Amino acid sequence: MSKAKPEQAAIAAPSMMALPPGSTLAEAFAACRRHFAYALGFSALTNILYLAPTLYMMQVYDRVVATNGLTTLFFITFAVTFALATLSLLDKIRLRLLVRAGIRLDKLLAGELLSRVFARPPGQASARVGQAMREFDQFRQAMTGPAALALFDAPWTPVYLLFTFILHPALGALTLAGGVILFLLAVANERATKSKLQKAQEAAASAYLAQETAASNGDVVRALGMRRAMVERQLVDRGKATALQAEAQMSGGTYQGWIKFVRLLLQSLALGCGAWLAVERQISSGAIIASSVLLSRALQPIEQLVGAWSGIVQARAAFATVRDLLAEEGPDAHRTQLPKPKGALKVEGAYVRAPTGAVVLKGVNFAVKPGQFLGVVGPSGGGKTTLARVIAGALRPDAGSVRVDGADLKDWDQDRLARWVGYLPQDSALFAGSIRDNISRFEHWTGADKETVDAKVVAAAQSAGAHDLILRLPQGYDTVLGVGGRGLSAGQMQRVALARALYGEPTLVILDEPNAFLDAEGEAALMKALTELKARGASIVVIAHRTGVLSQADHLLVLADGAVDLYGPRDEVIAKLEIGRAHV
Repeated sequence: MSKAKPEQAAIAAPSMMALPPGSTLAEAFAACRRHFAYALGFSALTNILYLAPTLYMMQVYDRVVATNGLTTLFFITFAVTFALATLSLLDKIRLRLLVRAGIRLDKLLAGELLSRVFARPPGQASARVGQAMREFDQFRQAMTGPAALALFDAPWTPVYLLFTFILHPALGALTLAGGVILFLLAVANERATKSKLQKAQEAAASAYLAQETAASNGDVVRALGMRRAMVERQLVDRGKATALQAEAQMSGGTYQGWIKFVRLLLQSLALGCGAWLAVERQISSGAIIASSVLLSRALQPIEQLVGAWSGIVQARAAFATVRDLLAEEGPDAHRTQLPKPKGALKVEGAYVRAPTGAVVLKGVNFAVKPGQFLGVVGPSGGGKTTLARVIAGALRPDAGSVRVDGADLKDWDQDRLARWVGYLPQDSALFAGSIRDNISRFEHWTGADKETVDAKVVAAAQSAGAHDLILRLPQGYDTVLGVGGRGLSAGQMQRVALARALYGEPTLVILDEPNAFLDAEGEAALMKALTELKARGASIVVIAHRTGVLSQADHLLVLADGAVDLYGPRDEVIAKLEIGRAHV
């Protein structure tokens, strides 16, 4: 993609100059610079044609009325009609150009933004990041709406000011004084509302995020009798955001009122000044009306900018969120392609601190060779689930490293490695879509061959012992699930999630409490799947409270309070645990 020259980039967007050359945003704006350049050009033509009514009035009063020139009236009326029709067409074209630029920005940036949002560990995602796509849409729409048009019209204020000076220096001085007053009011409005609008936007983002989280867990809310409490909490959050927005709008409304008063007063003063100059024979009678129209047109962009200022401030804050997110290294950053992993796993000094500051993992070390089965046990809250997330690449350790085939996880292409990793989280984490979609990890959405995907889906379900279970559902593999796997029981969700973990014959498999919701039939299917995984040389890590599933484990790791308490061959660790219990 070509890069924008400095002067072209300045045309593309006001914030472009603050972007580092070659950045994702800079390249996206450079791709749209032609749209913005043409829109700016059409804005110039539009503003020139806005002079047509002024010239028409002057001709009517100075030539038609004074000379009874009806022929002149016919021709100038035809001319002004053609000018205004052309103005309307150009105004429509420049708006369409901005809309097209917004569509192109969406195509260029939406995928990048979504990739970065999904790649962020949950603990590092703020409310603003969680609302990144909403923020992006807000910024994109601001670039294609009235605020953008007002910005394009603003440079023509000096041109209209020049025409008022041409009519008479006194009219020009009045217009200039009015422009200075309106500019000062606009600056005062910006200072009075900027921080308030930003706080309001942050509060609104937090309220929306909390609302979406509560709604996605609506069944829990209802089951625990939390509906009224959650409603009250949401109303309090919305109330805070609404109060901040109202405060900012009221403050801005005060300045808008003053600006409107000043503009209307200036229009009247322009008429009065024009009348006085006409009486003194310094200007023609037609110039009286023209002076008022020119003054109004000169000051209109300033009034429009003030009216749209809250949207501009919000768009600027949204742009900052988008810019910062895109400045991070993307998950699709080019890395040297490593070969298909054999599954050798090594954890070296893994250290994880929770957002609250508590240490969850304290320098954990162990290794699993291809074909080995490691069982992880320990008391609740000992860090087992966090360890599973770290191994799977769902969470980056604050210190230490996780290596697969000797390469640090951060050195792997994330999506390429994930194809060979099977991960079953504690809560199953199924998504809205068909069972086929969930088991295949939505692979067909990336353009994969559907028949190949279907074959791999059935094979994974058979390995997990879920094939017959799925066939008994109303639409089989095409049964559509709601958010979080709604439509299945906890045991069914876990078996479908196990099939997803086994999809594509992964070489590294991490299962967190895989038998928590399984009946005897499901547990037997799980044991069979683990036997098959070992037989084909996959590395297996299983987190478990019910140790029956660990009967095939080669090694056991006992995790307590985030640190390794015991680690070694299964029988040796069990013997030490039994000795420890005997001494208690």
